[in-house]
Amino acid sequence: LLSTGSSLPNWLENSNLNRYMKIFITGVAGFLGSHLADLMLSQGHKVAGNDNMIGGYTDNVPQDVEFHQVDCCDLENLTKAMDGCDIVYHTAATAYEGLSVFSPVLVTRNIFEASVTTITAAIRNKVKRIVYCSSMARYGHHDQVPYKETYECRPQDPYGIAKKAGEDVLRNLCDTHGVEYVIAVPHNIVGPRQKYDDPFRNVMSIMLNRMLQGKQPIIYGDGEQQRCFSYIDDCLYCLNALAFQDNVVGEVINIGPDEEPITINQLAEACANETGLNLDPIHHKDRPKEVKLAVCSSDKARDLLGYKTATNMRQSVKKTAEYIRTRGTKKFQYHLPLEIINEYTPDTWKKKLI
Repeated sequence: LLSTGSSLPNWLENSNLNRYMKIFITGVAGFLGSHLADLMLSQGHKVAGNDNMIGGYTDNVPQDVEFHQVDCCDLENLTKAMDGCDIVYHTAATAYEGLSVFSPVLVTRNIFEASVTTITAAIRNKVKRIVYCSSMARYGHHDQVPYKETYECRPQDPYGIAKKAGEDVLRNLCDTHGVEYVIAVPHNIVGPRQKYDDPFRNVMSIMLNRMLQGKQPIIYGDGEQQRCFSYIDDCLYCLNALAFQDNVVGEVINIGPDEEPITINQLAEACANETGLNLDPIHHKDRPKEVKLAVCSSDKARDLLGYKTATNMRQSVKKTAEYIRTRGTKKFQYHLPLEIINEYTPDTWKKKLI
């Protein structure tokens, strides 16, 4: 696996691409974006990026990044920020799948409009390639898991619909204007730098932040929703390859494990074992449109990228908990408005119970 200070893999050493490039990362103050920035800097690339700070921390941004506090929907300023860049990673997203049913304007603006604007700014700057980070929400519900890239997209909520629509615009504009693109589908990534004081997303971090404060975990429905969790280091080398490898252009590739699916109930148990807080979870009613089974196949990533999981789920819980302990537990910040409040809106959000 690639890590800070490691040498480049053979495929990149032998690539026709310039080894040292200027990389632009949207959402560079966020969890995934900041880790990507570190990796690119360690390889000798110049890195620039932007963030509107909805979902990131200022101290996530690596010191050597050319940072622009610019919203992805601001076309003119984003175009200026991308000047001279060769590769664009679009990692910025209001990744609020559940919240998108109740705040659809905010979420879809920062998914669809932000994606179209980012793609447009990249094309204006004549970049070589765009790596678009989509979401497993693109698949919606299927009876057969794990979800393969060949499955029909059936997004169940505004977030997933906007992500898939962004993919469609990416294909259209890149094909029209001669820009390479790859669609990555990372899913349920966890680890250090993830925003853990956000009550609307990041279930593992929410549980750990609560439990490290002596509070019971909160579970929606019966807790039998099935997921796989991806430790950040296991995703980075795949995302790195998507910027440079020739055989991935135009592909959709799931990034994340498929060999260790667990339920949300089992996740709560793993968090309890890590924190030593063995209190029964608090159950609330199901969230509307939540997909029950959401596990993606890693076969294509194994074939094209040599994907391999190095950190299992329990190790991921431990490392995420260590980060929260080190940084300090926090009160949850209800920093986003609920646009629709009715009998379907979770009480945890209406009454600020998390």
